[in-house]
Amino acid sequence: MPQERTEVQVRPGVEADLGALTDLYNHFIRETAITFDTAAFTIEQRRPWLHSHPEDGPHRLLVAHDDRFVGRNGILGYATSSPFRPKPAYATSVEVSVYCAPEATGRGVGTLLYRSLFEALAGEDVHRAYAGVALPNEASRRLHERFGFTHIGTYREVGRKFGRYWDVAWYEKELGEA
Repeated sequence: MPQERTEVQVRPGVEADLGALTDLYNHFIRETAITFDTAAFTIEQRRPWLHSHPEDGPHRLLVAHDDRFVGRNGILGYATSSPFRPKPAYATSVEVSVYCAPEATGRGVGTLLYRSLFEALAGEDVHRAYAGVALPNEASRRLHERFGFTHIGTYREVGRKFGRYWDVAWYEKELGEA
């Protein structure tokens, strides 16, 4: 009898994912300028972030999972939509991000995560999505443009990490009805 092939599944992030998600994000903190966090998180420090992304509503956390992937409990990556700014008038805008395990890059995981995220947001009262991309990051630029994001400006030397300054390009995408 042939063995069934397990596909990559996208689902909401849950408490059981917290260790793997923290480990994945800490990789980007320690090794890259993709995030401007500079100190690794403990699982307990990261728990409020997990709980700020419920299974429904405009602020989501979706994970790509594959049982065949032995690292990080099968977590290949995740995508989030988070509050853009804390003031009430910004409530219909979200900031989105996607992080893929280094072993999963170039396999379409980011595309799968963003497709799922934007499908989930389609029924929500969300008008715009924004994404900041630390430069250089050609793969992220292409991903955002593929999903209809438009470059709206670049903050020059806005973050300092690893002893140098980094630019951040900002992208915008219309969501929902205009």
